Amino acid sequence: MQSLLLKTSTAVIAFTLACPALAQSPDEMSDADGIVVTATRAPTPLDQVSASITVLDKAAIDRAQDIGAAELLLRTPGISLSRNGGYGTATSLRIRGAESEQTVVVIDGVKLNDPSSTGGGYNFANLLIGDAQRIEVLRGPQSTLWGSQAIGGVVNIVTASPQAPLEGSFDIEAGSRDTVSARAALGGVSGPLSWRIGGQSFTTDGISAIAPAFGGGERDGYTNRNVAGRAELALGANASIDLRGYYSTGRVEIDGFGGDAPDYSHNREFVGYAGLNFTMLGGRLRNRIAYNYTDTDRDSYSPELEQPLSFEAAGKNRRFEYQGIFDLSDRISATFGVENERSRFKSRSPSGSLSDPLPDFVRGKAEITSVYGQLTVRPLDGLTINGGVRHDDHNRYGGRTLFSAGGIWALPSGTTLRASYGEGFKAPSLYQLFSEYGNVNLDPERAHGWEAGVQQAFFGDSLTIGATYFERTTTEQIIYNGCDFGSTDPLCVVPGTDTPRWGYYLNVARAEAHGIEADAALRLGGWTLDGNYSWTVAEDRSAGTANEGNWLPRRPRHMANASVSYDFAFGLTLGSAVRWAGKSYDNASNATRLDDYTLVDLRAEYRLNESVRLFARAENVFDEQYMTAYRYGTLGRSIYAGIRGRF
Repeated sequence: MQSLLLKTSTAVIAFTLACPALAQSPDEMSDADGIVVTATRAPTPLDQVSASITVLDKAAIDRAQDIGAAELLLRTPGISLSRNGGYGTATSLRIRGAESEQTVVVIDGVKLNDPSSTGGGYNFANLLIGDAQRIEVLRGPQSTLWGSQAIGGVVNIVTASPQAPLEGSFDIEAGSRDTVSARAALGGVSGPLSWRIGGQSFTTDGISAIAPAFGGGERDGYTNRNVAGRAELALGANASIDLRGYYSTGRVEIDGFGGDAPDYSHNREFVGYAGLNFTMLGGRLRNRIAYNYTDTDRDSYSPELEQPLSFEAAGKNRRFEYQGIFDLSDRISATFGVENERSRFKSRSPSGSLSDPLPDFVRGKAEITSVYGQLTVRPLDGLTINGGVRHDDHNRYGGRTLFSAGGIWALPSGTTLRASYGEGFKAPSLYQLFSEYGNVNLDPERAHGWEAGVQQAFFGDSLTIGATYFERTTTEQIIYNGCDFGSTDPLCVVPGTDTPRWGYYLNVARAEAHGIEADAALRLGGWTLDGNYSWTVAEDRSAGTANEGNWLPRRPRHMANASVSYDFAFGLTLGSAVRWAGKSYDNASNATRLDDYTLVDLRAEYRLNESVRLFARAENVFDEQYMTAYRYGTLGRSIYAGIRGRF
């Protein structure tokens, strides 16, 4: 009874406090305008961003103690997550009920996506916190600046940039299920050269990917190794060269359709960036010419079969871009650019029998050239208005033009009003077009949405309360259509053959989403309290279909987060965090329900000195049994402890 009372109380706190506060650190402060963010493709004070945005600085990231980026992002408004098991398994993150592949992920200016994945999006399974200095979540359609995929929003990750002649950091922790994580980074500034390199190793015995209730018993482990580096060389007062790189390799054990199995998957990701930055016209025109490259390889194995290789895929992106920022005056600026992106993929699914030859790779490629521009005007102190346009020329689908507009007004009373409108365009992924389940007759997805919000600060920003209402409509949404045995549907065979297939992709869906995001934060003495509540109605509105009016799968309609911490004068910080997610459905027909759940975490941190801290946390302290994807397991009670250093 006491356990139930405490769980109920903490859930009430989550609703009552109803986005982690925008924590600030000195290197993120530009001037009186506040935090500078870069998810807008140009350094912009937070109070000049018209779209909804959450900023997590290094202090907030450290305080949360999360290992994976997905777990940290899940604490911010409007974000839901589903995962096919424990760490390292397929992880889908959705912003405001949009599809996972409709979110753009950016690391240090490089847009990440895997052309060989089902929707061409990014799998959050292997993205650890690593050397992240700041994470920004920009919600709503952002395709004007970020192009295809940015229908749900943008997750922008900025890694640490050196500020001193020599500096470093490290984090080491261990805990439940033989989990060990170790991270270290070193960097510095020497004359015209600044550099930083960091690496991380993570390993865990994990949990069964298939939940115990469905026969899962063995532990499915996961390992991840990654390294990231960056260097910038000043060529003079007005020019510099910027190089960045990131490499990650992961191995995760997975289960088969029937339950426990020795199957496993490998995932390798490489990201490269080279850029030239230069200014003209006395610094009023800032230019960037860059080349981005991403390479993702995925392999799956079933050791019990004669031919253990069961799946093989690779996706590559090459992206050339120019971006300019021109300050026409101290109140008017323009951001504009040109991009060319070339994507390739290949995949195959070999038979488990050695008597069957390896099939040829299914291959596909696409090219898209884009031109965009956005004008930002500050006609009055505190008032910022922007408008933008983008034209995409796709080699298969021709030209598409998108528009956006927005405004934000920060009043002297501490009230901030914001509103924005945006459009999105997403071409079918190469997998959806050319794989064994592909359909070359697919049309692009289109979306448009708007939002309006207000935030009020009290007592010199000690207390902030805000709320945002949003709507989004997506047409020609691409879904997977399963094929019954013996189906006479001509698309239920592999194109050009008589071979039956399990299903194919098609444009039949129309999706609509609307909702409210509310947040509050309070700082009083040593106390810090913050929380958020999201009401997201994401439905299938395909007229005349059996699923019309149904909830889109794996999207809770109600979600809430809350946290409270207290800093003692002698260096100890104690805190607790609560997450509550309402019910959802696992499938489009809404026949399979996923129950609501409440997770409670406890955290502690002790400052040994200005450079070193000890920390510990207990996650899911009540050992809640829940699912974010039907039949797949989730982490139970977990305890971790470690040490962190910054020098």
